[in-house]
Amino acid sequence: MSEHRSRARHRRSGKFLAVGLPLALTAAGTLVHGTDLLPQQEASAATATAAAPAWATATADGFASVDALGQNGTYGGRDGRTVTVRTQADLEKYATAAEPYVIVVAGTITMNPVGKEIKVASDKTIVGSGTSGHIVGGGFFLGQGVHNVIIRNLTIRDAYQGVWNDKEHDFDAVQMDGAHHVWIDHNDLRNMADGLIDVRKDSTYVTVSWNEMSHNNKTFGIGWTENVLTDITIHHNWIRETEQRNPSTDNCAHAHLYNNFLEDVPGTDISSSYGNYSRGGTRMVLENSYFQGVKNPVIKDTTATVVQRGNVFSGTSGRNESGGTAFDPKAYYSYTLDKAADVPDLLKSGTGPRSSIGTTAATPAEASAKAAAATTLTVAKDGSGQYRTVQAAVNAVPANNSSRVVVSIKPGTYRETVKVPSNKPHVTFQGTGGSRKDTVIVYNNASGTQKPDGSGTYGTSGSATVAVEADDFQARNLTVSNDFDEGANQSLSGHQAVALRTAADKILLDGVIVEGDQDTLLLDTAAKDKLGRVYVTDSYVVGNVDFIFGRATAVIDRSVITLKKRWNGTSAGYVTAPSTAANRKGILIANSAVNGDVSDRTFYLGRPWHAGGDASLDPQTTVRDTTLSAAIRTTPWTDMSGFSWKDDRFAEYRNTGAGSGSASSDRPHLTDSQAADQEIADWLAGWTPTAS
Repeated sequence: MSEHRSRARHRRSGKFLAVGLPLALTAAGTLVHGTDLLPQQEASAATATAAAPAWATATADGFASVDALGQNGTYGGRDGRTVTVRTQADLEKYATAAEPYVIVVAGTITMNPVGKEIKVASDKTIVGSGTSGHIVGGGFFLGQGVHNVIIRNLTIRDAYQGVWNDKEHDFDAVQMDGAHHVWIDHNDLRNMADGLIDVRKDSTYVTVSWNEMSHNNKTFGIGWTENVLTDITIHHNWIRETEQRNPSTDNCAHAHLYNNFLEDVPGTDISSSYGNYSRGGTRMVLENSYFQGVKNPVIKDTTATVVQRGNVFSGTSGRNESGGTAFDPKAYYSYTLDKAADVPDLLKSGTGPRSSIGTTAATPAEASAKAAAATTLTVAKDGSGQYRTVQAAVNAVPANNSSRVVVSIKPGTYRETVKVPSNKPHVTFQGTGGSRKDTVIVYNNASGTQKPDGSGTYGTSGSATVAVEADDFQARNLTVSNDFDEGANQSLSGHQAVALRTAADKILLDGVIVEGDQDTLLLDTAAKDKLGRVYVTDSYVVGNVDFIFGRATAVIDRSVITLKKRWNGTSAGYVTAPSTAANRKGILIANSAVNGDVSDRTFYLGRPWHAGGDASLDPQTTVRDTTLSAAIRTTPWTDMSGFSWKDDRFAEYRNTGAGSGSASSDRPHLTDSQAADQEIADWLAGWTPTAS
């Protein structure tokens, strides 16, 4: 090791992304909610913007943040122009250019030929626009000396050539040979022909964070050199349904792994052979990670070291090794550990592409005007805000407002019902606590509850604690609950008790909890012939009977669906009850987890709700790329009110977990070609949800 390199390791850049939180919750100045600066666009690729969007100026954490080798941290193309690309030609043009660029990928780009890896030059940020940025059948290559590169918020997938242990096709998602200062963050990497990530030939000062890596033989290889030089940080990654290199670290001078979730789902065709591997001369520090069902979770060569602290091993078997001395990561950079027990749920909802990164909806001038026009109304129970109730703040929003109004709600429990009427669009409910549990809007009306004026009962839709009838509504970092007590109200005629009802278009629920029992989350439209798109991400939905239901075109993405016992302690229920109009999309659950403290084989994934007996409806639920617990029945769909689920649209694709199962006439699976038309972007139909 050179003297220069030794000294360089101890200089810090001072530019740290907040760690220990999902991207959606990081502090201002990185990729945060409320960022309205947007890239300028043209038909195929954008020209220069006046200034880079705030999300594009984010800098790396971990070893990628360390000043060394003449590079002061990792900030990508921050100092260059921002361009938007939709074709391979444009992506390659800007990625290989000599000058810095922030490159926004706004759609699916299919590589030709298959396996092509675009040779990225230094000083680049390549970032997906919302969740729409897909690279299919190829990836990126960072060669000798390439530095200061950020790859974020992309889905890179499907270069697989049909050979599991493929030694003929080196089709990686991201490969580096001799690169330095690279940040790979919040990507979905899967189904490639060789590895998902290869960090080779003395590549160093690399951080890999908040990625989902899945459905591959070889996940993540590091090293393949006799030199012991590589410095790498690997944190908050969800590695599942992979066999080997999870990762394999060969001759790494400093390998810091923390808060990762390695999961081998039982009952699938893919079985892990080992987890974290410290090889050759590697010095590894492994902290607060969670290993579920993994064979040989931690192994090391006799020449390598592993220092373990605070890890959780559940259902693992085989080798679990440690030994030797390593290093103190805090001598190089600051970081914060999450509790290992919290890691599975945190990563299931927080890894992969985020809706809040990038968009292509407006020019920077338009976005700046929008931000300037935004109004903030504060709500606090203790009187320290402008209003004491959420409804009072909504009442203060001008009718037919044309710009964003943020209702900033301080921590507390707000026992009230709230309605956002259709003539008050562009409203955001923002909880300001440190957790989504700190700010709670709750009430206990049910379908059979008598109205105070004696005019009858509320009915299902009228029971909602929060009712949203205005377009472009957003909610973040709070809980909406209906705590109706079924056990104490058995005499009532209707026990449906809605927590949140939406009946509008372009609804974004990001980082929220929606909880109840029966009919928790009603995702509706303003009318049968109206489109109502809803995007739910990084959230929890809790309930037991038909608790995600309605006729909206709705996506539940990277969230946790929690199954709950009935009021009498029994386990039985239905996750979804779509009432989709014909020729529209229904409910899509993707990249999520369905689980809860209930008995095995007691919950259906869904049933068809032909509201009012309307035979013209064509209900749809698709559940894909989701982990299903043993609570899900082996025949996961069922009939409702005389309508057969087989006459409507119910399907699965590539689900995992004890509740998943093989395709059959009672359990239809999408084909690969069908699944290609049932991606999130197909549901959102040209809308890129962006927090504001």
